[in-house]
Amino acid sequence: MENYQYNLFRRKTDKIKVGNLYIGGDSPISVQSMTNTPTEDFEATLAQVMALEKVGCDIVRMAVPSFEAVKTIYKLKEAGVKSALVADIHFDYHLALESAEAGIDKIRINPGNIGENAKIKAVANKCASLDIPIRIGVNSGSVDKKILAKYGGATAEALADSALENTKLLEQYDFNNIIVAVKSSDVRKMIQANRIVAEKCSYPMHIGVTEAGSDKSGSIKGAVGIGALLADGIGDTLRVSLTADPTTEIVRGREILSSLGLDVKNLVNIVSCPTCGRTKVDMMATVAELEKRIGEINVSRPITVAVMGCAVNGPGEAREADMGIAGGDGEFLLFKKGEKIRKVSVENAVNELINEINSSQF
Repeated sequence: MENYQYNLFRRKTDKIKVGNLYIGGDSPISVQSMTNTPTEDFEATLAQVMALEKVGCDIVRMAVPSFEAVKTIYKLKEAGVKSALVADIHFDYHLALESAEAGIDKIRINPGNIGENAKIKAVANKCASLDIPIRIGVNSGSVDKKILAKYGGATAEALADSALENTKLLEQYDFNNIIVAVKSSDVRKMIQANRIVAEKCSYPMHIGVTEAGSDKSGSIKGAVGIGALLADGIGDTLRVSLTADPTTEIVRGREILSSLGLDVKNLVNIVSCPTCGRTKVDMMATVAELEKRIGEINVSRPITVAVMGCAVNGPGEAREADMGIAGGDGEFLLFKKGEKIRKVSVENAVNELINEINSSQF
C-alpha cells in the first residue's frame, strides 16, 4: 500500500512552529479540538485537556474571556500538558497580550473585531517578540459589512476576501507568522472559500465545517468538507466541530486522516467488505475485535489490513491490502498481498492476523 503521507499531493505552505509541533510545510497534519469547560476552572480544564491528549489531540484551543481565564494558561503550562495550547480571543486585545505573556502557543483572533489598528499592532508586536503565531479565524458571522455589501452576503468569495484582508492587517506590521481558517456551516461554501484562499497565499490553513451538528450529522459534514480539501492537498491542521464530547472530535478527525493515509499516529488502515449472501462468518464481530485491538499492531509504515467476508473473492478484491483475512465456512483464510498463507479458526482469526502482521516487520 502506498504511503500517502508522502505521495498524496500537498499544497506548499510556510512551516510554522506552534508549541512543540509544526503546522504546514512537510509537517504531519494535526488534529485539534476546543475545551468546553469554563477556562477559569483550572481543574476541570486540565482534566479535559488530558482526556483530549489521551485520544491523540495535537492542539487544544480554549476560550479566554477574562483575566481569570489567563491564569489557567499559566497553570496548564506548569502542569506540563503536552498538546499545543491556543487562546481564543474576541474583542479585548489585552487578553491576547496577557495570554502571550502566560506562555500560550498560539493566539486565535479575528482582527476585524479587535478594534482600531493600534490594538492589532500591539498584538502583532507582542506575538512577534515571543515567536507566537496568530490564527486568523473567519466565518459567516464575522465578515466585514463592506465585504458583505460587495458580494451581496456571506458568499464563499466574501469569506475568502475577508480572510485575506485580515492577513493584510497583520502583514502591514511585518507579521507573517500566520495560520488562516475560513469556516462555514455550509459544506460547499466552506470548500469553495478554502480553495480560493489556498490559491492566493502560502500560509498554512486550519480547515473544518463549523456548527456542523451532532456526532452523526456533523461527522458526515466534516468528513465531506475536510476530506474534499485534504484530497486537493489543502489543509495543515483540522477540527471536526461537533455538538459532542470534545474527545469525539479527535477520534473523528483521526478517522478522516486515516481514510486518506495521512494519520501518522494511526498507521493501520482497516478495510472490510459490506458482506453478501456468501458470507458465513460474523464479520461485524470480527471487525469490531480488530478495531478494538488495533493498538497491538506494531508497524513502522502505513499499512492496509483487510477483513473480507468471502474466501472466494476476498483475497483478490483486497489484493492491494498488505495483510488480511477472508471468511470461509466456519474459518478464515489468512492472506498477504492477495496470496494465500493458511487457514485459521474463526475464534483465533484476529490473533493470527495480528501475529502475522507483527512478524512481517512492516
